[in-house]
Amino acid sequence: MSALAVEHVPAGGDDWDRLVHLWTEMDWPEGCKVEIIEGIITVTPAPANRHNYIAAVTQRALFAVLSEEWQVHQTLALAIPSRSAMYIPDLVVVPTALLLESGDEHFIPAAAAELAVEITSKSSIRHDRMVKPAGYAHAGVPLYLLVDCFAPGGPTITLYGEPKEDVYRVLQSGKFGETFHLPAPFDFDLDTSAFPTA
Repeated sequence: MSALAVEHVPAGGDDWDRLVHLWTEMDWPEGCKVEIIEGIITVTPAPANRHNYIAAVTQRALFAVLSEEWQVHQTLALAIPSRSAMYIPDLVVVPTALLLESGDEHFIPAAAAELAVEITSKSSIRHDRMVKPAGYAHAGVPLYLLVDCFAPGGPTITLYGEPKEDVYRVLQSGKFGETFHLPAPFDFDLDTSAFPTA
């Protein structure tokens, strides 16, 4: 099943507010991920089991090294109004205090995230490889981890960092099965040998 585009609203002021209102108030299909990508409300089906397994393994590894000052979430929305974007990363690490202090009950500013993780599915390849990295970099998210299950030549994992405008620098890239070092505040090695390749 592919993504369904619902409505496009250009960026800016009242248009953004109207788009967010529609995003929060509509009765969306149960179990689907609903995001705003390039001003379009996008509905995608629930992820496949392999996708969920990778998310769970990664989340467990993050929980093992993070202090209580940080939280790891699978369903937290990150707002980037200047790009008409509301992304829901597959995993995101944010300061614990921020969730209670946020001015909105449905999302937080993307700039508050320390790490965003996207795991590709067939319906999200373009967004996860191109659109979202540009958005996360634009917002200043320090680290972006792309787990690309559908990369040509086999599944890959890429860690991006040092955001500048809409671009990240590749910090590390390789295939499933390799170990990836995530820098501070994580400072640990993520073992991807458990990630399924088929």
